[in-house]
Amino acid sequence: MRMNYVLDTCDLQGAARFWSAALGMRAAERDHSPYLTLSDPEGRFPPLLLQQVPEPKQGKNRMHLDLHVEDARAETERLTGLGARVLRPFFEEEGYLLVVLADPEGNEFCVIEPLDDR
Repeated sequence: MRMNYVLDTCDLQGAARFWSAALGMRAAERDHSPYLTLSDPEGRFPPLLLQQVPEPKQGKNRMHLDLHVEDARAETERLTGLGARVLRPFFEEEGYLLVVLADPEGNEFCVIEPLDDR
């Protein structure tokens, strides 16, 4: 069995630029429209499949990415520089510092930093 992560987008190339830069992934040179695969050249992450759809995002995501980092503030600054926006400012929860962001199309994701030796 194999599982893919798929993210719907109205702007396939824009989503590819954002998520490639955000995750350090590479877009496939050739893919089958309406899909574009992003892969991690270091093999750390499973592929992220972007799917072109006609309708814009509506409502809250039922599933989202959590990006675990060493410095959430620095990573948030980098991601907002790429076009993400803060939906919920920094807060602490069960030993973690979290911030909820959205990509340029409004898809939510979290940046998470452990506050102790977790």
